[in-house]
This record gives sequence, C-alpha cells and structure tokens, in this order.
Amino acid sequence: MGLTEFLAVFLFVLLADVTIYHGQGFAGWSVFVLLVPLTLLMGTRRIPRSLIAAFLTGLLLVVSLKLLWLGTPLLVFTGVVLLLAFGMELSGLTPFVLDIPVFAIHLWHAGFLRWGDYFESLKKSNVAIPRAKILQFGLPVLVVIGFSSLFTMANPDLAEVVKTWITRVHEFMLDSFANRLPSVTEILFCCVMAWLFAGLLKPVMVKSFLAQFGVPFPVPQQNDTPTQNAVMYPAYFNTLLAVIGLFVVYLVFEFQTLWFRDFPSGFHYSGYAHEGAAWLTAALALATVLLSAIFRGEVLRDSRLPKLRRLTWIWSCLNLCLAIAVYHRLLIYVGFNGMTRMRVIGFLGITSVVIGFVLVVRKITLGRDFLWLIRRQMWVVTFAGILYVITPVDALVHRYNVRRILTGDPAPSVQLTVHPIDSNGFLELAPLLGSENEVIREGVRAMLAEKALELRQLQRERERTGWTSFQWADSLLSKRLEESQEVWGIYEQSSP
Repeated sequence: MGLTEFLAVFLFVLLADVTIYHGQGFAGWSVFVLLVPLTLLMGTRRIPRSLIAAFLTGLLLVVSLKLLWLGTPLLVFTGVVLLLAFGMELSGLTPFVLDIPVFAIHLWHAGFLRWGDYFESLKKSNVAIPRAKILQFGLPVLVVIGFSSLFTMANPDLAEVVKTWITRVHEFMLDSFANRLPSVTEILFCCVMAWLFAGLLKPVMVKSFLAQFGVPFPVPQQNDTPTQNAVMYPAYFNTLLAVIGLFVVYLVFEFQTLWFRDFPSGFHYSGYAHEGAAWLTAALALATVLLSAIFRGEVLRDSRLPKLRRLTWIWSCLNLCLAIAVYHRLLIYVGFNGMTRMRVIGFLGITSVVIGFVLVVRKITLGRDFLWLIRRQMWVVTFAGILYVITPVDALVHRYNVRRILTGDPAPSVQLTVHPIDSNGFLELAPLLGSENEVIREGVRAMLAEKALELRQLQRERERTGWTSFQWADSLLSKRLEESQEVWGIYEQSSP
C-alpha cells in the first residue's frame, strides 16, 4: 500500500466518519456519494474512459443532488449500489447487476488480503530511526526538563504557580478532548470502513461470477450444417400458432370493449385499469420467458428454424399491440382521477417489460445465450428503479393533477388526501389556492398550515443536529410558506 493509497483510505474513513457515523440526515449521504469516487480515483490512480464509467459518474452526481434536495432511504441504497458499480468499473469488471452483490461480499476477503500485504510490507521495510538521531534532540530536552524541575522545587512560590498552571492545562485538555474521543463503536466503524475501502481499491474478483453459467449451448454459425430435426420443434411450432390465435382473439376483444367508448357510471376502473393492466403486464413477461425458452439448444440448429422465426415475428407484433393495450388501460385510470406514485411505477414497469421483450427478440436475432439476456434485462429493471428514485415523482404527479383541477375537473383532488405528499409535491399546490372550488381551496390552505407546523418542528430539530440533516426542498418550502402565512394562517391554530 503506497502513500497515495494509504492517504485515500484515510480520507475515505474520515469522510465516512463525518457524513455517516456522525451524520444525522441525507445531506451527509449526499457529500459521501459525491466524494467517494474521488477517493477511489486517488487510491487506484486510474482514470476510467469508458462510457459506462461516464454514465455511472453522471448517475452518482444526480443521486448526490437528489439526496441534498430531498433524500429517501431508497435513494441512499441506490447511491451505495452505484458506488459499488463504479468500483467494479475501475477494477476492469463490467458492472452487471447480478455481479454487484457478489462483488460486495468479496470486499471482505479483498480487504483482509490488502491489509495483510500492507503489514507484510512494513515488516520487510525494516525502517529504523538511528539512536543517535533520537538522542541528538531528545537528550537536551530531558536534561533541561530535569534541571528546570529542580530549580522550580527549590522555590515554593514558583512551584505553586507552575502547579496551578499545570492543573489548568490538564483541566482544559479534559474539557476540550474528553468528549471528542471516539467511542468503541466509532473505532469499530472506522476499522470496518478502512477494511472495505482497501478491498474496493484492490478487489479479488477478477471476472464475472455468472460467466460460468453463460453459453450453455454453442451458438450456430452461418456455415454450420443443420443437424437432425429437434425433438421439441413440433411442440414449439404448435405453441406459437396457438398463442398467435389467442392473442388475435383477445386483442380484438380488448379493442372492442375498452377503446373509443365512454365508460358508464359505476365502471370498475380499478379492476380494468389497475388490476387488469397488472395481469396483462404479467402476460407480456410470460411471453418473454416463453420465447427465451424456445430459442435455445438444438432448436437453433434445426433446418426449419426460419419458419419458427417467422411465427415469432408475428407474435412479437401482437405482443407490442398488447403492450399498447396496457398503456391504454393505465391512461384510462389516469384519466379517471389523476396520477399517483403507483401509476408512475406502473408506466415504468410496463416499459421495462416491453424493452425486455425487445431484448428477447434481439437475442434470437443475434443468437445470444440466456445469460446475455438476463444481464441486459436486469440492467433495464435496475435503471427503471433508479429513474424512479432520482425523479421528483411527487412534483410531476401533483403538477399534472393541479392542472387538471384548475381546468374544472375535481376528480384528481382525491389524490391530495389519500396519498402522502412530500415537499416536492407541496411546492406544486400553490396554484390551488386560487381554485374556484371552495372545498379544494380551503382544504389546501389547511394542508399548508399543517405542513408549515411540521416544517417548523423539523427545522428546530435540524438546527440541533447540524448540516448533515439539511434538505433543500424542505428549506425552500418552509421559506415559501412563511412568506404566504396570511393565506393559510387562519388554519394554523386548528392544526394538530
């Protein structure tokens, strides 16, 4: 472990101690996520130039800003996962999602080996300070202290002054540093951080853990001679014919019952547009699994493979039509009473399934193995999750709902009371204070009064806990509420 690497470990431990151990909120995590990549670059002395590294750096920056703006535990988890992925990329490993937890587990072993190497290098260095060098400065100091003590003891008044001075210095040191000495848990925390970071600088994992499961069957080449007919070919062919027929019949039914019509009073929106959309999404996911299972092994070397692929393209088009039907069902629900967080998750979920299906088609076209597919589908799902946590979902949701309400559609107002709203969402509610609907207008005023009281209490707590608990969105909302107190002040006394 060189001096630069040791300094990087020290800075990382100091950073973790200040922002995590002594941290009281998400602003500390924001600084941690922002600065850890710099300590990694310093310790490894590598400058990554890949697109993946640039992409991860951008995501880490966005996550850091979002933690400072309005953090969540899920956002902290996302930041830690991205830091592990960044460490993998620095070590030359492609950060496949399923390899990240394996990489994290290996850090314990890597840290043990790295610190073992460090202590071994200390033993071999045999660095010793000559005794003459020590005595050159130490002996005069000891002699002067000895004679000074004797001279002081020979004068009682001087001895009393020196004793008083020593007592005061001792008390000052106790008052200044006794409460700042690290506790046992803090020391253990710092040791664990140093251990893990040393492993992150020089990991022992040198290749993908899942690579051993890849390419279970040889990928056919253009000049390969087709082998005997695959035993399962007739079953797969008939299955594709059957599902094509089923999808055609169902899609006709779907378009006839849910498209281009007005829904009557009492229509079961939840059953069709919420639960129904989830079931159709499951059907798309099942289609993805089925296609992936069909195109593997001896089927890829069957002379009748082109016929099977033609059926696949037809079924793929029908699956895309089914995906459009799912989007339509979600839009029906949004049109009924506005947007919610769960509906945003629904849109991200169906989009992930659609992209996953496209990846299956790509796998069939390129002749890739199942591991290739799983890795990229996990990337898609993970990125959808990251996109959800870094997006100000409540701001977008309530901005849309507020616009609907102000155009005379009160239905989305139900989302103001049945779902929790964070500070992002509250920042979008101000236009409703001018709503012509008295119930909505006064309800929002009461909500703002309750939120203002909550933020005041939170602000007092954060003044006590320090800068690591700062949240920009809460601060901005608090400032705006205080500036408009005359609008909601009438409800201040009635707030719980």
